Amino acid sequence: MKILIIEDELALQENIKEFLESEQYLVETAVDFPTALDKAMNYSYDCILLDIMLPGGNGLDILRELQKTGKKHAVLILSAKDSVEDKVLGLEIGADDYLAKPFHFTELLARIKSIIRRNAQEGSRLISYQNIKLDPENRIVLVDSNPLTLNRKEFDLLYYFLLRPERLLEKTTLAEAVWGDHVDQADNLDFIYSQIKNIRRKLKDASARADIQAVYGVGYKLV
Repeated sequence: MKILIIEDELALQENIKEFLESEQYLVETAVDFPTALDKAMNYSYDCILLDIMLPGGNGLDILRELQKTGKKHAVLILSAKDSVEDKVLGLEIGADDYLAKPFHFTELLARIKSIIRRNAQEGSRLISYQNIKLDPENRIVLVDSNPLTLNRKEFDLLYYFLLRPERLLEKTTLAEAVWGDHVDQADNLDFIYSQIKNIRRKLKDASARADIQAVYGVGYKLV
């Protein structure tokens, strides 16, 4: 799961980042309006944590741009401004939830999990496809009720596929989702092949009724 933190208070941004990384999230950051808008428009995230007051602009304008272009992100507004008007406006223009500063990190985590479930998992705690079940919060994968052992990147890749079954996913998209925004600067993406090869072998050994199919020159899809 990849999170974008848009926050200009550097100490708070770093504390949130460290906390979410300890919870096994992949975290990207932006400290000002131009950087935040560029990342929100050009990369994909499972959830964006959005401060309203930013150097160079207003966070709500990022929401407006996302809505205008049809770019879909789950968004949790984080702001010291706790007026009813700000909450209503943020929700009306596309935010999923609103959390006023200061907040406890445990509540932040609960809100993020809830938003992701609503947007990506249709409210369910488990993701199911054929005879595979994945529990993202406890990082457990079951095939016919038997546990499947995966390393962190294998789990994150399978999670990404299970949220998008039978959809062709480009290599760059997979790399950015699991390894971070700047992975597109890598000389090649051969490391994805080795991870997917391992997942396919483990799924086959577990008698999973699903496989990750390569589409030559483009990417992969779960079928």
